[in-house]
Amino acid sequence: MNAAEVAALQKYGAGLLGAAIGHALEVVEDVTQDLLARPTPCRGWNLRMLFLHVNDSLDALYEGFDSGEVTLLPEAPPFDPGTDLVAAFRDRARRLGEVWSGAGDGLVTVAGCPMRAGMVAGTGAMEVAVHGWDISRACGDDRPIPAGLAHSLLRLSPMLVADDVRHGLFAPPVEVPPDASPGDRLVGRLGRDPRWRAADDPVSR
Repeated sequence: MNAAEVAALQKYGAGLLGAAIGHALEVVEDVTQDLLARPTPCRGWNLRMLFLHVNDSLDALYEGFDSGEVTLLPEAPPFDPGTDLVAAFRDRARRLGEVWSGAGDGLVTVAGCPMRAGMVAGTGAMEVAVHGWDISRACGDDRPIPAGLAHSLLRLSPMLVADDVRHGLFAPPVEVPPDASPGDRLVGRLGRDPRWRAADDPVSR
């Protein structure tokens, strides 16, 4: 990859991550702690479990851009039972946006494997955007992933979620209509049913 391609990847990843963070912060604006027992589109997870996972992911991404390395074990201590997980998400999302804006175009080592920072940013954007959709649906909100962001993430998804690595990370793809929106096609590719509603199914998926 030459210097121009690296710079383009960095710019592309920066735009996706920034857009995903902005969208997710809008999604959680009115989410409160009393909703954390609600089921989510992630099978077997309630909203509390989802926030724990996403907050850990944001910590890992911050670590990678701040130090150049993501370790297998997070440096941050486990959350205290009394932690406001929604507020923690907001703080971590904003902090991630700040550290990414100052990140260079070098490599980030993830569990010993070097990756371009732009690709790590794209992976982070996928994580934040799709889990933002999970949170939205769990709270009874039909807010879609913005079409432009979803379309860009769909283009990256074959590289980020290859069929040989999706087992254990994502459910099998859910078929959606040919005229489905980019957001519905994205969540369907990642094993979510775009029609899922918490009120329709007490067992999260």
